[in-house]
Amino acid sequence: MINSLEDFQNVFFIGIAGAGMSALAQYLKGIDKNVSGSDRYFKAGDFNDTKNKLEAEGIICFEQNGDGITSGTQLVIVSTAVEDTVIEVRKAKQLNIPIIRRSELLALISKSKKTIAVGGTSGKSTTVAMLFEILDFAGLQPGLISGAGLTKLIKQNKIGNAAVGKGEWLVIEADESDGSIIQYKPEIGILLNVDKDHKDLPELMELFQQFKQNSKIFVVNASNKFAATLSQNMQQDFSSDENSDAGYVLKHFQQQGFKISFEVNQTYFRINTPGKHNAENALSAIAAANNIGVDLNIAAEALQHYEGIYRRHQIIGERNGVVLIDDFAHNPAKCAASIKACQPVGKKLIAWFQPHGYAPTKFLRNDFVKEIAEALRPQDEIWMSEIFYAGGTTTKDISANDLVTDLKALQKNAFFIEHRNDFAKKIKKHLTGNCVILLMGARDPSLEAFAQFVWATINC
Repeated sequence: MINSLEDFQNVFFIGIAGAGMSALAQYLKGIDKNVSGSDRYFKAGDFNDTKNKLEAEGIICFEQNGDGITSGTQLVIVSTAVEDTVIEVRKAKQLNIPIIRRSELLALISKSKKTIAVGGTSGKSTTVAMLFEILDFAGLQPGLISGAGLTKLIKQNKIGNAAVGKGEWLVIEADESDGSIIQYKPEIGILLNVDKDHKDLPELMELFQQFKQNSKIFVVNASNKFAATLSQNMQQDFSSDENSDAGYVLKHFQQQGFKISFEVNQTYFRINTPGKHNAENALSAIAAANNIGVDLNIAAEALQHYEGIYRRHQIIGERNGVVLIDDFAHNPAKCAASIKACQPVGKKLIAWFQPHGYAPTKFLRNDFVKEIAEALRPQDEIWMSEIFYAGGTTTKDISANDLVTDLKALQKNAFFIEHRNDFAKKIKKHLTGNCVILLMGARDPSLEAFAQFVWATINC
């Protein structure tokens, strides 16, 4: 029975290249555990950047063939994406090795520190990164477990989504999509927003209500109508509504290019990132940090050094009046927010989106159409390629073209491009000066390379 981090030394991760799994693997290695793992993307002779960076940390990587699990393995970690048919799951069961979910391990880790858990439908990774930046600048030496790499850590040739930290605080991303958010009992819980995503609103509200009950201090977005109903104390909360009675209110928001500025309680903030949604993310981090004693002026100075995170409005290139942006947006609210954040940068926006998962796309079809349609200006365009299929059992009963057809019916400039590698050539005639190309999608590990391909193609 695994009840604490002291109950095991040799641990194996199945699916170790995933963002959430690699973070936990690095964290355990950082506290001197013997860590190894496998991934279906690890193939003999094929370069894999994540594998190289894990091995550089002393983590042993295997192909997903069962060789990495032995009688000496004391614990196996799996993500929700790993099915029981995977050979290593079967081998672990044959050897009677305990198997736990990624979220269960994160809950064990969070027990060992004073934890700030960031929850909500959108903005978790960005908020975690901003909060880590503030606490680190304030000298608190925090730990970090995130779903996305921080640019400042990536520059150190790391994956960038984990840090052990010598201080007492740990900042984590708490996921509601698999229900695991209720496993954490943080010192501070942050609820950024509540929007329909993987689950319907009543189910989400039930999960977030439990998250509130598990948190000693609960900080919510008072400007989100659903999150606001879970307020513990308005003076702890934050809001982008200037007339709010929340303790931390966003005022005088402005965006110039890719930079935003605003005030919070007479303190001026300036950050190198676009979009009012990112100002709201920053506001939540500011509120949480101030609730544990970090002065607002320290937070403001810290966020001036914020360099962003991997695939969150990441600038791939800028040439001849055209800017290419790569973004992780993948649910209706995130796609709309990403589009709106890029509009001040160019007179015309050409957005491309690759939905992931047939069931989620079908579940959110109407929401995608509504949110994207409302976000687009008359001159903007939305292009979609076919739904990304990551494997496993599913029913392929919807196409991205169905969403495009719905958007066309609303008189939007919508285009279906089944094979995404045709996208860059097709849009050449649509480009203008002062134009932004926004690529959106998640879960597909080849999206980074796709962004580079698009940039190279439109410039050849």
